[in-house]
Amino acid sequence: MSVYLCGFMGCGKSHIGRMLALKLGMKLVDLDKYIVEAEKMTIPEIFEKFGEPHFRALEAKYIRELSDGYVVATGGGALLNDETAKFARESGISVYINTSFETCYLRIKGDKNRPLVMKNTPEQLEELYNTRAPIYRKNSTFMVNGNTRDYIIAEEIAKLARFSGQAE
Repeated sequence: MSVYLCGFMGCGKSHIGRMLALKLGMKLVDLDKYIVEAEKMTIPEIFEKFGEPHFRALEAKYIRELSDGYVVATGGGALLNDETAKFARESGISVYINTSFETCYLRIKGDKNRPLVMKNTPEQLEELYNTRAPIYRKNSTFMVNGNTRDYIIAEEIAKLARFSGQAE
């Protein structure tokens, strides 16, 4: 069983994931980095060469390899796919880190490794955020407040994982 962290770009999935993995004695896998290593291409290269739908298919493919004993920091779009989200819920728990758009944007603005950030205005990104938020809620087992201290978020998710039988 694994713990899948989801939420908008910059919500803290990777950072919180590192803390959570230590707390639970599990291995952290950052799904974006996993895909880059497996495909031997950067995310911008994958988007440019094959398009976003192909990248989303890669997320769905690789998330299935991480169903046993991992904390998975998914990409911002990975659990938007209903089938991928269902798989995550059935093979562990998925937790939506609900962080404000303003905080997310401060963390991601100008990040050249995020194709969606580079090709959209702040207003377009906020619209994307507002479109995705209800899908994250629907597709997650739990939701936590991402607008507080990182150690509090990690502890709350650890309690949820222990309560759900995903961790000792």
